[in-house]
Amino acid sequence: MTRQTTSVTKANDFTTLLADSKKRIDDQLSLYAQNLLAETNEQFGEYPTEAVRAFVSVLERGGKRVRGSLAITSYEMFGGTNQQLILQAACALEILNTYILVADDIQDRSQTRRGGKTAHVQLHDYHEAHHLSGDAQHFGESIAINAFLVAQHYAMNLLASLPTTAEVRIAAIENVNKCFITTAHGQTLDIFNEVLPCVSQEQVMNVLEWKTAYYTFINPLQLGAILAGASKRDLDELAQYGLHAGRAFQQSDDILGTFGEESDSGKSPLDDIKEGKRTALVVYALGHAPHADALYLEQSLGNQSLNMSEFIRCKEIITSCGAVSYALEQTEQSVAAAQLILQNNPHWPKKSRQFLSDLVQYIVNRKA
Repeated sequence: MTRQTTSVTKANDFTTLLADSKKRIDDQLSLYAQNLLAETNEQFGEYPTEAVRAFVSVLERGGKRVRGSLAITSYEMFGGTNQQLILQAACALEILNTYILVADDIQDRSQTRRGGKTAHVQLHDYHEAHHLSGDAQHFGESIAINAFLVAQHYAMNLLASLPTTAEVRIAAIENVNKCFITTAHGQTLDIFNEVLPCVSQEQVMNVLEWKTAYYTFINPLQLGAILAGASKRDLDELAQYGLHAGRAFQQSDDILGTFGEESDSGKSPLDDIKEGKRTALVVYALGHAPHADALYLEQSLGNQSLNMSEFIRCKEIITSCGAVSYALEQTEQSVAAAQLILQNNPHWPKKSRQFLSDLVQYIVNRKA
């Protein structure tokens, strides 16, 4: 009973800290979003503002703000005290996060994001509602691309105007750009994996690291640390923690993507199969399911007309061959490796290490 109570208390402490960071970030993001809309309307008029409005609608739907919270945690972990500075940096990361999501939704042909319409679908609907000429889908995707590019550069201006020394600003921006370059290559490989005739687990792991670990963990952790003046050794250790946490996050996300509820995740569970994503689950199933089942799954991947009964059959194949058990085992191993990094760095403040420890455990228990 005591152990269970302690576990619940830790979970409550973690979720309270995450909720507090989220509220701070959400409040500040709302101000930035309104400023961006007002500036766009004043300088460029009605139509560019409609593009930005679609982006802002996705931005303001929230999410857990894990990336921004990680930047704040890392900054404070290494002695940072300027709350204005780190909140501005955290918001820049969340805007960059949304820019990546808008791009990802176009590439995945997703219809929903965070419980609402994706940016390109909103703009598609705008085209139809106003009876504009031309192709509504192409219009929606094209304008959404322009919108996220505007937001991307707006976010970079936030980083370029951080109230710190020029040397620290340059180091921070260079690191953010380096991480996003890695993320972009991970996304490219992820798309290639959808169309290549054979995909290895190594290729899948490269996507996990380049796309998820750098984007969700290493980038925000190192940004906060750089702004606080952390050492290179600490940056390297944060990268190791981020690699393991990123693997755990993506493995868990892949399971949720196929087996979760749309009401929890905000996305259709059919999306990954319809897009032909070669997740670790799918690659394992293709290599371990009976030949007929593997062939059925292979033929279902990328089928945009996939119906619910076919999707259920795919889930049965993935489960019965042990792919889900394999993914869960891999997730637990990644969590343990991330925890070990924290144990090996006792000089990091206990409160910060506890937050990062609780985070990786939260990853495997979440529903969305």
